[in-house]
Order: sequence, then structure tokens, then C-alpha cells
Amino acid sequence: MDRPSPSALAAGSLVERCRHGDREAWRDLVDEYSRYVYAIIMRGYRLSESDAEDVFQDVFARVFERLETLRDDDALRGWIAQVTRNLCSDHLRRSHPTEELSDDTVPERDDRLADLDLALAVRQALVRLPAGCADILDRFFCRDQSYRTISAELDLPAGTVASRISRCLDRLRKEIDGRDPATAASGGM
Repeated sequence: MDRPSPSALAAGSLVERCRHGDREAWRDLVDEYSRYVYAIIMRGYRLSESDAEDVFQDVFARVFERLETLRDDDALRGWIAQVTRNLCSDHLRRSHPTEELSDDTVPERDDRLADLDLALAVRQALVRLPAGCADILDRFFCRDQSYRTISAELDLPAGTVASRISRCLDRLRKEIDGRDPATAASGGM
């Protein structure tokens, strides 16, 4: 049975389905946000693998237990990020009770977390693009394929590849700007 991609579902719809006990919705929620949560834990807080696994489990247990407290369903991503940050900080305080956690790393950590937020927004926007756009952007930016390689694999002239990448990037920017008012206000990507 084909289900729509979790990214294609509105956050509000996903939250509503979870609140009604839909097990598939819970799987979709974990699938959608697991890489993001893990990235915050590993790249943002640099926890060890074993600590990361524990915090990861705690995050989704907390989300499951407290989803009813989420006031704005469209704020799901930010709420999950905040839950993750809080649990990471709690873990660090428990594992290093005599050390004072330095505020020197906060700006660096904030920058890493902002990069992760943008990466998730791009990933979610890519899923909403037409398949051809998502494919060509993935080939060029993620797989690092050259115009020549893309041209050969898709049987397109190299100039067409360049113009499609440009048009698809415009669509991606508009998709991201339309979904995130803060990004739109700051001038985009």
C-alpha cells in the first residue's frame, strides 16, 4: 500500500493523526524527524554514540508522552528541536555534574543548529518539488554529478541541464520562502 511521504503531509495533519492513535502516523513522525534529532544530538551537542542513542530514545518517548501539550501543530519541528536540546543539556549536566558547562560554545552550537534547521527545511522542500526538479538538484548538489554526467544519464543537452538546475533552484527557494516566514523576511537562502 503506497502512502504519501511524511514530508508531503502537513505537520498539523501528522500531529492530528498521532493524537488519534494512528500508528502509521507515529512511524511517519519518527521517520521524518529522526535524522534531524540525531544530527542535533551528534553535531550540535557532540554526544558519544551510546549517549546519543539514549537521548534519541528519550526524545521520541517525550514527544510521544507530551504531544498533547503542543499548542501549534505547525510548530512541530521547532518543538521537537527544543525537546532535543533540553534533553541533551540535561544529559550533559547529569554526566558532568562537577563541570560548569561553558557558554563559549553556545554561539558555535547555535550556528550548527541553525544549519541543521536549514538542512531539514531544504530536505522537506525538495520532497514537495516535482520529481524532475528534486532529481536534478539531488544529482547536482548531493551526488556531485557534473552537467556532462547528468546530461548523459537523463539524455538531455548540457545547456538544458544548466537551465533546469537554475529553474529548479528558484522553485526550491520559493518553496522554502513560502513555508518559513523568517527565511522569507531575511531574503531567502
